Amino acid sequence: MSILALFFIVVSLLSFVAAQVILKRAMEVSTIGLRNSRFVSLAAIGTALMTVSFFLTLGLLQRFDLSYLYPFQGLSVIFVALMAAVVLKEKLSLRLIVGAVLISAGIVLVSMSSSSASQRTPSKSLISEWVWRGWLHCSQIRLIGLVRNR
Repeated sequence: MSILALFFIVVSLLSFVAAQVILKRAMEVSTIGLRNSRFVSLAAIGTALMTVSFFLTLGLLQRFDLSYLYPFQGLSVIFVALMAAVVLKEKLSLRLIVGAVLISAGIVLVSMSSSSASQRTPSKSLISEWVWRGWLHCSQIRLIGLVRNR
């Protein structure tokens, strides 16, 4: 795996985790009403981060096996729990800590078993290619193109 691919995996993971924490904070202030500017801004930031994570994950799925990428996504459970404790001041119970340790052990085992997974070589312009392909897959332009090719 190249350093650039690892970078995109980490950015995808961290943007997902940050989005979860920000959306949770937005829902805490939403009791005032949807006209609250703080709620709207937090919800917009959280949604934007989820979108970034989604399109990066799509691009990564084009180049790597799911069995290789999924252990990295599994780390989000641990990071969300830690960020919730630090940022949102949620308490970590013993059961949650034990569960996080078991998840970590499982991630290590799965990663070791799929370390020989086949990988396609990422191109130099990953960001532009992934964003462009993500938009094409999600837009009507792509659907129209598929119909015309038949």
